Amino acid sequence: MTIPDFQTIMLPLLRFASDGKDHSVHDAVIHLINHFNLSEDQQSQLLSSGQQPVFYNRVGWARAYLKKAGLIDSPRRGYFHITDRGRELLTRPLDRIDMKLLQAFPEFVEFRKRNNDSETSYPIEVGLEELTPEEALEEAYQKIRIDLAEELLKAVIGSSPGFFEKLVVELLVKMGYGGSQRDAARAVGRSGDEGIDGIIDEDKLGLDTIYIQAKKWKEEITVSRPEIQKFVGALQGQRARKGIFITTTRFSAEAKNYASNIETKVVLIDGKRLTNLMIDYNVGVSQQTTYEIKRLDTDYFGEGLEQE
Repeated sequence: MTIPDFQTIMLPLLRFASDGKDHSVHDAVIHLINHFNLSEDQQSQLLSSGQQPVFYNRVGWARAYLKKAGLIDSPRRGYFHITDRGRELLTRPLDRIDMKLLQAFPEFVEFRKRNNDSETSYPIEVGLEELTPEEALEEAYQKIRIDLAEELLKAVIGSSPGFFEKLVVELLVKMGYGGSQRDAARAVGRSGDEGIDGIIDEDKLGLDTIYIQAKKWKEEITVSRPEIQKFVGALQGQRARKGIFITTTRFSAEAKNYASNIETKVVLIDGKRLTNLMIDYNVGVSQQTTYEIKRLDTDYFGEGLEQE
């Protein structure tokens, strides 16, 4: 099964608390992992930000919404127990607790209304109700990024060969290769020079050299194994050990297998990876807006933070 969404988690979480004892969030996560029979891969899957496991995040929000509805309470930080209202709810024949059911509780309705009226409303709306707030933000971010990457690739394909080679060098410099941009690349512009389009130092001291092949081709063209073999032959002619083949299109499966099974180290960068690297290293894009996601700093408050 897939990792359950936070609404699917709410009923098993409330039933876990039905013994009336105080439970930690950690203990709840362990119980629910067993309840849903999650694999190790599912347990370790992180949010796109890489900051927190997906399942732990969803358990946290399931707990938060149950608390807002008055079904559980927090006797002290990091712990929770069931309330009388929660016990009463469990006496009903339930298949699921979701946002619609929680609307029956006035405290939850007021919570949603208060947040929907504010500038910091929770992004749980129609069509996003299986997502936690962090997941909704990350999904929106990924959509913006995918759209930008597509737009960026079209612009790169529409550029001149000389501009494309310059772009490749600028990207590699921003990734930490070479020295200054002026000194970084050599042989750029001499396309077809024994199959080498550019040469760049692996580091600022020039301890090793990387040879570059840059092909600005249309998306419908696929780079096949013979093209990679030609490039590898050119590398061997230069007694080179490392090369980067960058293209605006894609590589065939045979080309990828060949590159991964030869002694010479050849990195293949297709159009999708190229545009993602350009976004990551701010090449051809400009920053428009920055959002900061903040959490309570419990170390700051220390003992002065009252129990919930």
